[in-house]
Amino acid sequence: MLQILKKTNIDFIGKRYYAFAVSGILMIFGIVAFIAIFLGKADLGIDFAGGTMLEGYFEEPVRIGELRDAMSRNGYDDAFIQSLHREVPHYFLIRVKTTIEDVTQIAEDILGVLEKEFPDNKFHKDSVDGIGPSVGKTLQKQARLAVLIALVGILLYIWIRFDFRFGVAATLTTLHDVLLVLGILFILQREITLLIVTALLTLAGYSLNDTVVLFDRIRENLKLFRKKGGFASTINASINEVLSRTIITSLTTFLVLFILFLVGGEVVHDFALALMLGIIIGTYSSVFVASPIILEWERKSPKRFK
Repeated sequence: MLQILKKTNIDFIGKRYYAFAVSGILMIFGIVAFIAIFLGKADLGIDFAGGTMLEGYFEEPVRIGELRDAMSRNGYDDAFIQSLHREVPHYFLIRVKTTIEDVTQIAEDILGVLEKEFPDNKFHKDSVDGIGPSVGKTLQKQARLAVLIALVGILLYIWIRFDFRFGVAATLTTLHDVLLVLGILFILQREITLLIVTALLTLAGYSLNDTVVLFDRIRENLKLFRKKGGFASTINASINEVLSRTIITSLTTFLVLFILFLVGGEVVHDFALALMLGIIIGTYSSVFVASPIILEWERKSPKRFK
Protein backbone atom coordinates (compact mmCIF):
# COMPACT_ATOMS: atom_id res chain seq x y z
CA MET A 1 0.00 0.00 0.00
CA LEU A 2 1.22 3.52 -0.83
CA GLN A 3 2.69 5.31 2.16
CA ILE A 4 3.72 8.95 2.19
CA LEU A 5 4.84 8.77 5.82
CA LYS A 6 6.81 5.84 7.17
CA LYS A 7 7.50 4.88 10.78
CA THR A 8 6.36 8.15 12.32
CA ASN A 9 6.42 8.54 16.09
CA ILE A 10 4.48 11.74 16.68
CA ASP A 11 3.11 12.27 20.18
CA PHE A 12 -0.51 13.01 19.25
CA ILE A 13 -1.87 11.97 22.63
CA GLY A 14 0.44 14.41 24.40
CA LYS A 15 -1.21 17.28 22.54
CA ARG A 16 -4.77 16.24 23.33
CA TYR A 17 -5.48 19.05 25.81
CA TYR A 18 -4.62 21.70 23.22
CA ALA A 19 -6.99 19.94 20.83
CA PHE A 20 -9.71 19.80 23.49
CA ALA A 21 -9.37 23.57 24.00
CA VAL A 22 -9.63 24.33 20.27
CA SER A 23 -12.55 21.96 19.82
CA GLY A 24 -14.33 23.39 22.85
CA ILE A 25 -14.12 26.94 21.51
CA LEU A 26 -15.32 25.95 18.04
CA MET A 27 -18.12 23.82 19.46
CA ILE A 28 -19.52 26.91 21.19
CA PHE A 29 -20.14 28.41 17.74
CA GLY A 30 -21.72 25.13 16.65
CA ILE A 31 -24.07 25.09 19.63
CA VAL A 32 -25.00 28.73 19.01
CA ALA A 33 -25.68 27.87 15.36
CA PHE A 34 -27.86 24.91 16.34
CA ILE A 35 -29.88 27.06 18.76
CA ALA A 36 -30.24 29.79 16.12
CA ILE A 37 -31.49 27.24 13.59
CA PHE A 38 -33.89 25.76 16.14
CA LEU A 39 -35.30 29.23 16.89
CA GLY A 40 -35.43 30.16 13.20
CA LYS A 41 -32.86 32.94 13.63
CA ALA A 42 -30.24 31.51 11.26
CA ASP A 43 -30.09 32.07 7.51
CA LEU A 44 -32.39 29.23 6.48
CA GLY A 45 -33.04 28.26 2.87
CA ILE A 46 -36.55 27.98 1.45
CA ASP A 47 -36.48 24.27 2.33
CA PHE A 48 -36.77 25.26 5.99
CA ALA A 49 -38.01 28.86 6.00
CA GLY A 50 -40.51 28.55 3.15
CA GLY A 51 -40.31 30.26 -0.21
CA THR A 52 -40.94 30.20 -3.94
CA MET A 53 -38.78 28.99 -6.82
CA LEU A 54 -39.43 30.22 -10.34
CA GLU A 55 -37.74 29.01 -13.54
CA GLY A 56 -38.01 30.59 -16.98
CA TYR A 57 -36.21 32.45 -19.73
CA PHE A 58 -35.95 35.88 -21.34
CA GLU A 59 -36.33 36.41 -25.07
CA GLU A 60 -33.21 38.60 -25.15
CA PRO A 61 -29.92 38.38 -23.22
CA VAL A 62 -29.93 39.63 -19.62
CA ARG A 63 -26.90 39.79 -17.36
CA ILE A 64 -27.37 38.07 -14.03
CA GLY A 65 -26.17 41.21 -12.24
CA GLU A 66 -28.93 43.26 -13.89
CA LEU A 67 -31.50 40.70 -12.79
CA ARG A 68 -30.23 40.74 -9.20
CA ASP A 69 -30.33 44.56 -9.12
CA ALA A 70 -33.88 44.55 -10.50
CA MET A 71 -35.06 42.15 -7.82
CA SER A 72 -33.28 44.11 -5.09
CA ARG A 73 -34.92 47.37 -6.16
CA ASN A 74 -38.30 45.75 -5.63
CA GLY A 75 -37.74 44.39 -2.13
CA TYR A 76 -36.24 41.00 -2.97
CA ASP A 77 -32.76 41.65 -1.58
CA ASP A 78 -32.24 38.04 -0.52
CA ALA A 79 -33.32 36.54 -3.85
CA PHE A 80 -31.13 33.67 -5.05
CA ILE A 81 -30.63 33.89 -8.82
CA GLN A 82 -28.76 31.42 -10.99
CA SER A 83 -28.22 31.18 -14.73
CA LEU A 84 -29.03 27.65 -15.93
CA HIS A 85 -28.01 25.82 -19.09
CA ARG A 86 -31.16 24.65 -20.87
CA GLU A 87 -32.25 24.07 -24.45
CA VAL A 88 -33.38 27.69 -24.60
CA PRO A 89 -30.90 30.53 -23.89
CA HIS A 90 -31.14 33.20 -21.17
CA TYR A 91 -32.65 30.70 -18.71
CA PHE A 92 -32.75 31.60 -15.01
CA LEU A 93 -33.75 30.17 -11.66
CA ILE A 94 -35.14 32.72 -9.20
CA ARG A 95 -35.66 31.68 -5.58
CA VAL A 96 -37.04 33.90 -2.82
CA LYS A 97 -37.93 33.32 0.82
CA THR A 98 -41.40 34.18 2.06
CA THR A 99 -43.67 33.74 5.06
CA ILE A 100 -46.74 33.59 2.83
CA GLU A 101 -48.34 30.20 2.21
CA ASP A 102 -49.67 31.20 -1.24
CA VAL A 103 -46.79 30.21 -3.52
CA THR A 104 -48.69 31.22 -6.67
CA GLN A 105 -49.17 34.79 -5.45
CA ILE A 106 -45.45 35.23 -4.83
CA ALA A 107 -44.68 33.89 -8.31
CA GLU A 108 -47.12 36.39 -9.81
CA ASP A 109 -45.46 39.21 -7.87
CA ILE A 110 -42.04 38.19 -9.22
CA LEU A 111 -43.38 38.05 -12.76
CA GLY A 112 -44.81 41.54 -12.23
CA VAL A 113 -41.39 42.80 -11.15
CA LEU A 114 -39.73 41.29 -14.23
CA GLU A 115 -42.35 42.77 -16.53
CA LYS A 116 -41.87 46.20 -14.97
CA GLU A 117 -38.06 46.10 -14.97
CA PHE A 118 -37.68 44.54 -18.44
CA PRO A 119 -40.68 45.84 -20.43
CA ASP A 120 -39.07 45.14 -23.80
CA ASN A 121 -37.73 41.72 -22.90
CA LYS A 122 -40.48 39.24 -22.08
CA PHE A 123 -39.87 36.60 -19.42
CA HIS A 124 -41.47 33.22 -20.12
CA LYS A 125 -42.38 31.26 -16.99
CA ASP A 126 -41.42 27.60 -17.27
CA SER A 127 -42.14 26.22 -13.79
CA VAL A 128 -43.12 27.37 -10.30
CA ASP A 129 -42.43 25.47 -7.12
CA GLY A 130 -42.55 26.42 -3.48
CA ILE A 131 -42.65 25.42 0.13
CA GLY A 132 -44.95 27.05 2.66
CA PRO A 133 -43.55 28.10 6.06
CA SER A 134 -45.51 25.35 7.83
CA VAL A 135 -43.99 22.70 5.55
CA GLY A 136 -40.57 24.25 6.14
CA LYS A 137 -40.95 23.78 9.90
CA THR A 138 -41.88 20.15 9.33
CA LEU A 139 -38.73 19.69 7.25
CA GLN A 140 -36.68 21.26 10.05
CA LYS A 141 -38.00 18.68 12.51
CA GLN A 142 -37.32 15.86 10.07
CA ALA A 143 -33.76 17.09 9.48
CA ARG A 144 -33.04 17.18 13.22
CA LEU A 145 -34.55 13.72 13.59
CA ALA A 146 -32.37 12.40 10.75
CA VAL A 147 -29.20 13.64 12.47
CA LEU A 148 -30.35 12.17 15.81
CA ILE A 149 -31.09 8.77 14.23
CA ALA A 150 -27.65 8.80 12.58
CA LEU A 151 -25.95 9.45 15.93
CA VAL A 152 -27.92 6.70 17.69
CA GLY A 153 -27.10 4.32 14.84
CA ILE A 154 -23.40 5.12 15.17
CA LEU A 155 -23.50 4.44 18.91
CA LEU A 156 -25.20 1.07 18.44
CA TYR A 157 -22.94 0.01 15.55
CA ILE A 158 -19.67 0.78 17.34
CA TRP A 159 -21.00 -0.67 20.60
CA ILE A 160 -21.77 -3.97 18.87
CA ARG A 161 -18.57 -4.07 16.83
CA PHE A 162 -16.14 -2.81 19.47
CA ASP A 163 -17.19 -1.75 22.94
CA PHE A 164 -19.61 0.67 24.61
CA ARG A 165 -16.80 3.12 25.36
CA PHE A 166 -15.70 3.09 21.75
CA GLY A 167 -19.32 3.65 20.75
CA VAL A 168 -19.70 6.69 22.98
CA ALA A 169 -16.37 8.10 21.77
CA ALA A 170 -17.35 7.64 18.10
CA THR A 171 -20.77 9.23 18.68
CA LEU A 172 -19.33 12.22 20.53
CA THR A 173 -16.70 12.64 17.83
CA THR A 174 -19.31 12.61 15.07
CA LEU A 175 -21.44 15.13 16.98
CA HIS A 176 -18.31 17.23 17.43
CA ASP A 177 -17.65 17.18 13.67
CA VAL A 178 -21.24 18.10 12.77
CA LEU A 179 -21.32 20.98 15.27
CA LEU A 180 -17.96 22.34 14.12
CA VAL A 181 -18.97 22.36 10.45
CA LEU A 182 -22.34 23.88 11.34
CA GLY A 183 -20.63 26.54 13.44
CA ILE A 184 -18.20 27.50 10.68
CA LEU A 185 -21.01 27.72 8.12
CA PHE A 186 -22.94 29.89 10.58
CA ILE A 187 -19.93 32.21 11.03
CA LEU A 188 -19.56 32.42 7.23
CA GLN A 189 -23.29 33.28 7.03
CA ARG A 190 -24.03 30.40 4.69
CA GLU A 191 -27.62 29.45 4.01
CA ILE A 192 -28.72 26.28 5.80
CA THR A 193 -30.59 24.10 3.30
CA LEU A 194 -31.54 20.45 2.89
CA LEU A 195 -28.38 20.09 0.80
CA ILE A 196 -26.33 21.22 3.81
CA VAL A 197 -28.12 18.66 6.00
CA THR A 198 -27.24 16.04 3.37
CA ALA A 199 -23.61 17.15 3.57
CA LEU A 200 -23.67 16.85 7.38
CA LEU A 201 -25.07 13.31 7.21
CA THR A 202 -22.45 12.41 4.59
CA LEU A 203 -19.80 13.90 6.87
CA ALA A 204 -21.07 11.74 9.74
CA GLY A 205 -20.50 8.62 7.65
CA TYR A 206 -17.05 9.74 6.51
CA SER A 207 -15.97 10.70 10.01
CA LEU A 208 -17.18 7.35 11.32
CA ASN A 209 -15.16 5.50 8.68
CA ASP A 210 -11.94 7.24 9.76
CA THR A 211 -12.71 6.55 13.41
CA VAL A 212 -13.51 2.87 12.81
CA VAL A 213 -10.19 2.32 11.00
CA LEU A 214 -8.30 3.85 13.91
CA PHE A 215 -10.35 2.03 16.57
CA ASP A 216 -9.77 -1.27 14.79
CA ARG A 217 -6.01 -0.72 14.89
CA ILE A 218 -6.17 0.31 18.55
CA ARG A 219 -8.10 -2.84 19.43
CA GLU A 220 -5.60 -5.07 17.64
CA ASN A 221 -2.64 -3.35 19.26
CA LEU A 222 -4.21 -3.57 22.71
CA LYS A 223 -4.31 -7.34 22.27
CA LEU A 224 -0.72 -7.57 21.03
CA PHE A 225 1.31 -4.85 22.69
CA ARG A 226 -0.45 -3.53 25.76
CA LYS A 227 1.77 -5.52 28.11
CA LYS A 228 4.84 -3.92 26.53
CA GLY A 229 3.62 -0.35 27.00
CA GLY A 230 0.95 1.76 28.60
CA PHE A 231 -2.53 2.42 27.26
CA ALA A 232 -1.54 5.89 26.02
CA SER A 233 1.54 4.66 24.15
CA THR A 234 -0.49 1.89 22.50
CA ILE A 235 -3.08 4.40 21.26
CA ASN A 236 -0.35 6.77 20.08
CA ALA A 237 1.40 3.97 18.17
CA SER A 238 -1.91 3.02 16.54
CA ILE A 239 -2.50 6.59 15.35
CA ASN A 240 0.97 6.72 13.82
CA GLU A 241 0.42 3.39 12.07
CA VAL A 242 -2.74 4.57 10.25
CA LEU A 243 -1.52 8.14 9.73
CA SER A 244 -0.32 7.61 6.16
CA ARG A 245 -3.58 5.92 5.14
CA THR A 246 -5.61 8.70 6.77
CA ILE A 247 -3.71 11.48 4.99
CA ILE A 248 -3.89 9.80 1.57
CA THR A 249 -7.62 9.07 1.85
CA SER A 250 -8.49 12.52 3.16
CA LEU A 251 -6.32 14.35 0.65
CA THR A 252 -7.75 12.42 -2.31
CA THR A 253 -11.32 13.08 -1.19
CA PHE A 254 -10.56 16.73 -0.48
CA LEU A 255 -9.10 17.31 -3.96
CA VAL A 256 -12.23 15.89 -5.62
CA LEU A 257 -14.44 18.12 -3.49
CA PHE A 258 -12.24 21.13 -4.18
CA ILE A 259 -12.74 20.66 -7.92
CA LEU A 260 -16.49 20.38 -7.32
CA PHE A 261 -16.30 23.56 -5.24
CA LEU A 262 -14.58 25.43 -8.07
CA VAL A 263 -16.60 24.28 -11.08
CA GLY A 264 -19.83 22.89 -9.63
CA GLY A 265 -21.74 26.15 -9.72
CA GLU A 266 -23.57 28.07 -7.02
CA VAL A 267 -26.09 25.31 -6.34
CA VAL A 268 -23.49 22.83 -5.03
CA HIS A 269 -20.99 25.44 -3.83
CA ASP A 270 -22.00 25.34 -0.15
CA PHE A 271 -22.49 21.57 -0.28
CA ALA A 272 -18.90 21.09 -1.44
CA LEU A 273 -17.66 23.63 1.12
CA ALA A 274 -19.41 21.79 3.96
CA LEU A 275 -17.88 18.49 2.89
CA MET A 276 -14.39 19.99 2.54
CA LEU A 277 -14.65 21.40 6.05
CA GLY A 278 -15.92 18.01 7.17
CA ILE A 279 -12.95 16.17 5.67
CA ILE A 280 -10.49 18.43 7.50
CA ILE A 281 -12.37 18.32 10.80
CA GLY A 282 -13.10 14.59 10.56
CA THR A 283 -9.44 13.78 9.99
CA TYR A 284 -8.44 16.00 12.91
CA SER A 285 -11.09 14.61 15.26
CA SER A 286 -10.32 10.93 14.64
CA VAL A 287 -6.79 11.62 15.89
CA PHE A 288 -7.23 14.35 18.50
CA VAL A 289 -10.77 13.76 19.80
CA ALA A 290 -11.92 10.15 19.43
CA SER A 291 -8.80 8.43 20.75
CA PRO A 292 -8.19 10.85 23.65
CA ILE A 293 -11.79 10.31 24.82
CA ILE A 294 -11.04 6.58 25.07
CA LEU A 295 -7.81 7.34 26.94
CA GLU A 296 -9.41 9.71 29.45
CA TRP A 297 -12.25 7.27 30.11
CA GLU A 298 -9.77 4.42 30.64
CA ARG A 299 -7.75 6.48 33.10
CA LYS A 300 -10.83 7.35 35.15
CA SER A 301 -12.32 3.86 34.97
CA PRO A 302 -9.80 1.20 33.89
CA LYS A 303 -11.16 -1.74 31.96
CA ARG A 304 -9.65 -4.62 30.05
CA PHE A 305 -10.67 -4.16 26.43
CA LYS A 306 -11.29 -7.28 24.39
